[in-house]
Amino acid sequence: MKMIDTHHDHFTESLEALKETGVRITPQRKAVLNYLVESEVHPTADDIFQALSSDFPNMSVATVYNNLKLFKQTGLVKELTYGDSSSRFDFNSVPHYHIICSECGKITDFQYPALEEVEHLAGLVTDYEVSHHRLEIYGVCPECSKNEESASRR
Repeated sequence: MKMIDTHHDHFTESLEALKETGVRITPQRKAVLNYLVESEVHPTADDIFQALSSDFPNMSVATVYNNLKLFKQTGLVKELTYGDSSSRFDFNSVPHYHIICSECGKITDFQYPALEEVEHLAGLVTDYEVSHHRLEIYGVCPECSKNEESASRR
């Protein structure tokens, strides 16, 4: 039950942050935000639209995009672009990295805080004012590995 409480807390805190910036909280906006908070994957705007369209039949894809843009501007979500044509969106309140399946495109979060030292060292060595870093690791996810093993046995 702790995970549900954490999701609820993140959702509530995010709504409060939006209200503080003067953003009107519509049912659609709440639904998009809630979907992102509860999502274990990194959905595209179309994924979000498809998931919510049955509950909000009058909602357009543009509404989803506009909300994602707003959430990005307020720092609630990060837009992930990995070369494929669709941006994916990530709501995760703690610093983390991504490993991406080169077969299916699945993105999985993992934490490794020691990389913050690399950021500091890079600034010292180069005299840059380092603002952030991005680490992408690629491989084949367990599901695709199983599928490859099954195919090779045939």
